[in-house]
Amino acid sequence: MQIMAIDVGKGTQDILLYDDAQHIENNIKMVLPSQTQIIAQRINLATDAGRDVFLTGTTMGGGPSGKAVREHIRAELKVYARPDAALTINDNLEKVAQMGVTLVGEADTAPRGAEQIEMCDVDTHALGTALRLFETQLPRDFAVAVQDHGEAPDMSNRVFRFRYFRELLEQGGELERFAHLNRVPPHLSRMQAVMDTLRHQDNNVLLMDTGPAAICGALDGSPDGPVAVVNIGNGHTLVAVVDGNRMLALFEHHTRSVDTPKLDDLVKRLCDGELDFDEVFNDGGHGCHIQEAVGFGNIRSVIVTGPNRNIMAGSSLDVEFAAPHGDMMLTGCFGLVEMFKKKVGQGQ
Repeated sequence: MQIMAIDVGKGTQDILLYDDAQHIENNIKMVLPSQTQIIAQRINLATDAGRDVFLTGTTMGGGPSGKAVREHIRAELKVYARPDAALTINDNLEKVAQMGVTLVGEADTAPRGAEQIEMCDVDTHALGTALRLFETQLPRDFAVAVQDHGEAPDMSNRVFRFRYFRELLEQGGELERFAHLNRVPPHLSRMQAVMDTLRHQDNNVLLMDTGPAAICGALDGSPDGPVAVVNIGNGHTLVAVVDGNRMLALFEHHTRSVDTPKLDDLVKRLCDGELDFDEVFNDGGHGCHIQEAVGFGNIRSVIVTGPNRNIMAGSSLDVEFAAPHGDMMLTGCFGLVEMFKKKVGQGQ
C-alpha cells in the first residue's frame, strides 16, 4: 500500500510518501512551504513588478495569500478572480468585490498584461515533478489534512467551524468521524476543492482537518485512559481530551494569542469542564465544546506536538512531546495514514 499523506498548514506542507513495503524510517518525507505561502510569494512578486494578477484554480487556504491580495490592491494594481479562487479570500463574493477584486466568469481568460496565478492547496504537478527527479512517482491514493472553516457567507466562520466540531462530539466523538473517505460534507468547501483535485474513478482520497489529524498521529503509543493532546501549529492551537477512540472535549485558539501560563490554565480547565465557548471565542479564538469532563487529575498524560511546541517547554504541567516514528513534523501525516487504513479497511 502506498499513500501520499499531506498535512497542509499555514507555514508548511508536511509530506509523507507512505509505503508499507518499507520500514517507515525509509519512507520519503518532505517539509515544504505551504501553498498559501507559495501563492502569496507569487502575488508579491507581481506587486513588485507592477503587474495585475488573475486568480484561477480552486478554493484554498487563505491567510498569507489573502494578505498578499489586499496588499496588491493597496498598491493600486488590479486583481481579477474566477469565483472558486475568489472564495479563498472570503465566503461572500459580494465582500470580495467590495475589497476591489474584479470577479470574472469561469470561462474568462486572463486580461491582457495580467499574470495568471493558479490557486490550489495540493499542487500535484509540482509534487509529481519533484518525485520524478528521484525516479519516484505519485501514488494513486491520497490522505490530506487542511483546516476548513466551512462555507458560511452569512455568519462568523469561527462559529460555523465550531458548530461542526460540536456536532461530531455530540454524535459520539469517535476519531473516525473526523475523517472523510472519497466524499466530504458539502459545507466543507476547502476539503471539497482538494477532493475534486485528487479524486479519480479508481483511487481513494481521505480528507481531515489538520487539528484532528495531528491528534490522531500524536496518540500513537499513548497510555490507556484519558489524555490531553496539545497541537500548537503555526496559525492555530487545538487541544483535545481523548479517551481511547473518543474525543471528549476540545478548544481551538490562535497560536499568536497563547503563551505557556495561559495554555497551562486552558488545558486544566478544559479537562475539568470549566472552559466554555464564549470565553475562547470572545478572546479571539474559535471556540470550545466539552461533551464530557474527565477531571485534570484523571489525565494520564499531556501530549504536545506541533511546530510551535516550544511554547510548552516551560510548562508547569508534566508534558510529553510527541514524535511518532521519530519525526514531530509528520505527526499529522502519521495520523492521516492510520485513519486512511482504518476507513479503507472498514469500507467506509
